[in-house]
Order: sequence, then C-alpha cells, then structure tokens
Amino acid sequence: MTQPNDAMEERLAHLIRQVEELSDEVARQSREIDTLNRRVAMLMMREAERESEGAGGVVMGDERPPHY
Repeated sequence: MTQPNDAMEERLAHLIRQVEELSDEVARQSREIDTLNRRVAMLMMREAERESEGAGGVVMGDERPPHY
C-alpha cells in the first residue's frame, strides 16, 4: 500500500518544484517588464522634449537634413 503513496508523494514533490520554478520565472519577468516600462517612459519623455523644442525629427529616405 505504500507504493501508491510513494508515487503520489513523488508527483507532489515534482509539482511543487515546478510551481516554484514558474514562480521564479514570473518574478523575473515582472522585474524585466518594470525595467522596460521605465525605459519606454524615459524615451517618451525625451521625444516629448524634442518635439516641444522643435528640434528634429527623423530624416526619412532621401530627405535632406535642414542644414543643407
């Protein structure tokens, strides 16, 4: 009768390990998302500053920059 219990305990241990690994991965992804959100916010602020200063956009294709 202990074999079914042993098998269930083994499966439970495996599932617990998987849950812990997934939890660690979710935490890592959350930190990465936070970092990316801060970077996007910083880039949006920079672009807003450029637009408010009237200094520049991106030169597209064959368009010459204004100093030519």
